[in-house]
Amino acid sequence: MKKIDLEIVALSHSVTQSHNYAVVLGETSGNRRLPIVIGGFEAQAIAVAMERMIPNRPLTHDLFKNTLDTFEVDLKEVVINNLLDGIFYAQLVCERDGQEFVIDSRTSDAIAMAVRFKSPIYTFDFIMEQAGVVLDDSDDEVKGSIIAEEVNPDSFDQYSLKALKKMLDDVLENEDYERAAKIRDEINNRESKSDD
Repeated sequence: MKKIDLEIVALSHSVTQSHNYAVVLGETSGNRRLPIVIGGFEAQAIAVAMERMIPNRPLTHDLFKNTLDTFEVDLKEVVINNLLDGIFYAQLVCERDGQEFVIDSRTSDAIAMAVRFKSPIYTFDFIMEQAGVVLDDSDDEVKGSIIAEEVNPDSFDQYSLKALKKMLDDVLENEDYERAAKIRDEINNRESKSDD
């Protein structure tokens, strides 16, 4: 079967299931999207790696990557290889000393590892046919319904830049990476405006 190359196009709160998130994967050479509902911890693990944030202590996925690196195991690719009863299945395709081996994985964990290793993510056409959504460039309503944010962004207007930097240190220490990303974005926003 021919593999379809995917990339992460969005990570947001799930529109259909509260307290969950959705990672939306898109074809690199097409207009189909594959939304996958994941838990909050898994979303955090993906977001931390995508934002290149460095936690004080390694998260579980960082620990697993460090372990694989120590034993010179390379994650060649992630393959979302099946969809049964609405549940996605994935595999980590690894290599060590020229020998390839496959490890079964939850899809959210596999994506979190792919981001850390900068590995490609693939799936098959039958999965895109079953669970994918076709987006036209002009079809903003469909796109919005898939990756719409349900959370109002935090208002940081009342805080000084110094207070925001202190707040960022505090939330990183408490490992609240979702809030840290928002604070960091606000700091970057203000600093870029002051450079203008």
